[in-house]
Amino acid sequence: MTQLEGKTALITGSGRGIGSAIAIHFAELGADIIVNYVHNQQPAEETAGKIRLLGRKALVVRANIGKTEGLEKLFSETDREFGKLDFFISNAASGFNRPAMEQKESGWEHTLNVNAKAFLFGAQFAAVLMDKAGGGKMVAITSPGAERVLPDYVAVGASKAALNSLVRYLAVELAPRNIAVNGIAPGIVETGALKHFAFMDDKGVLPRAVANTPAGRLVSPWDVAEVAAFLCSPSADMIRGQIIVVDGGYTLPVPG
Repeated sequence: MTQLEGKTALITGSGRGIGSAIAIHFAELGADIIVNYVHNQQPAEETAGKIRLLGRKALVVRANIGKTEGLEKLFSETDREFGKLDFFISNAASGFNRPAMEQKESGWEHTLNVNAKAFLFGAQFAAVLMDKAGGGKMVAITSPGAERVLPDYVAVGASKAALNSLVRYLAVELAPRNIAVNGIAPGIVETGALKHFAFMDDKGVLPRAVANTPAGRLVSPWDVAEVAAFLCSPSADMIRGQIIVVDGGYTLPVPG
């Protein structure tokens, strides 16, 4: 019997990048998966296809989790298909990368809705389905930018700081329901999302990041997936309300 046999996992934003890696890895460990996307159906279907090749069920749901009606759709379809939920991985993220003085209200609200609001209200829906399973695990994918100042990252950074706080509050409130809540803050992960950052116009950014990472390489989506699987395992039952930094030591040294 594999580690997650008979379990069901919902991963938001799981068509590509980190979310896809988490979805596929959980399926490798035996879980059935709800794949969520909002704009790009083809990669979501490709992820679902890989999950099915592993012998697991995959439900693909298009839903904008930044809106309450999107969350209602996502969790109602999960309930209809599986009748319960064991793991909720809040991975979907968005943001308008520009300086604080150039932020617009619409971009700020969109970023906070997708990155933080979706986890709070998604957790409300998820907890009801986890009660049917006798408990569960929630994991939020956050960012070191919640605590550190990154270029043009103010809206995302603020939303991730809110997300970190939600992890702690939910960990305490949901503990009596046998639901554990934690977060993962990956370092620089080489995915398609990097192209949205202005600093990536400098072709030397990634080589410098590797040189400044004690582990000697960038974080991969699979590194994050492994930690998410650990946090959803019985071995992590006593880890609650923690933000696990997965960056190969990048944020440890003080710049000289």
